[in-house]
Amino acid sequence: MTNLAQTPLSERLRSLVDTVQHNERTLHRFQTVELRLIGAQDFPSFVDTLISHLPREFSLTGVTLWLDDRAPMLRELLEPAALQALDQPNLRTSREGGLAARGLCDDGRPWLGTLRELDDTVRRAFFGDAEAPASAILLPLAAGDTVSGYLWLGSDDPARFGQGMATDILERFASIVTASLDNVAHRERLKQLGMTDSLTGLANRRYFDERLREEVMRAVRYRMPVACLFIDIDSFKRINDTYGHQTGDRALAAVAACVRQQVRLGDTVARYGGEEFAALLQGDRADALIVAERVRLAVERLALQDDNGERIALTVSIGVAARMVSGTQAEAATLGSVIIEEADRAMYQAKRNGRNRIEALVNADGDCAAD
Repeated sequence: MTNLAQTPLSERLRSLVDTVQHNERTLHRFQTVELRLIGAQDFPSFVDTLISHLPREFSLTGVTLWLDDRAPMLRELLEPAALQALDQPNLRTSREGGLAARGLCDDGRPWLGTLRELDDTVRRAFFGDAEAPASAILLPLAAGDTVSGYLWLGSDDPARFGQGMATDILERFASIVTASLDNVAHRERLKQLGMTDSLTGLANRRYFDERLREEVMRAVRYRMPVACLFIDIDSFKRINDTYGHQTGDRALAAVAACVRQQVRLGDTVARYGGEEFAALLQGDRADALIVAERVRLAVERLALQDDNGERIALTVSIGVAARMVSGTQAEAATLGSVIIEEADRAMYQAKRNGRNRIEALVNADGDCAAD
């Protein structure tokens, strides 16, 4: 009788199962690290997760992080005094490091291989006088065409990072690192400038206006669209008058959390004033309408209760505005307020057309259409 366990097919199946199980374990470990990054409350925690925790989790020789200290959201985090306080030699900002990394990843793709392939200038730019790992992968931290940094993962195994190996999981990880970096930079900026709304935990209007100005300038530079949602809780005065201001505050906090959950990591959400919220999105009008509908539907499903346990119906009216910004930066500087005004007008159109709906301006002269 033939022993099936010894047949080539059985061995291939076992090898396939082992590979699948190994990949599942690897994905789970990456997810654990990603959750730490996403949940990082400050920049030191973010850096520690990458430079200290990640090597332990994956038996790496080391991790080196290069960040561009000219990026607007990173400038304050990477000032010399702040870097000295962090005391992380593997966090680098030198121009030489950035130039070397761009040269290796000039097509926007990761570079990987043995370090002996690189010249001394590149090795010193990232590893200084320390011994370089036997093999490594260099991952760009990019959102669209904007690269905010590069991440080196090193191993003492020359074969671990070799030409031709699949990099899908690591590229996905790099995208999470990029979004988490943007998120933690937002949080640090809020702390530094005191721009948080104490009731909802969202950014306040002052911070939102500053971010809008920065995003418009970035949109001009990289020819990207900018979109804005203006969100107003329907009949909020009736909620306050009927159930009291404490219940009104709970409604505000619930809607704020709901909006935050429906937008993407890195988008800016603020309490703009009273029962009004604003969201600044990276995308065009079609993207903004999809997000707006997610927000509208999620708020409609909220289970807010009064003091007697009865459900309080909550809905929002949302105005959408989006622009592909062009021209000089001086000309674009005024467009932030224009985008807000357009989204505000669209929101009032939603109110007039029956509430619990979305309106978007079709063009800049004020004509509106229901979506």
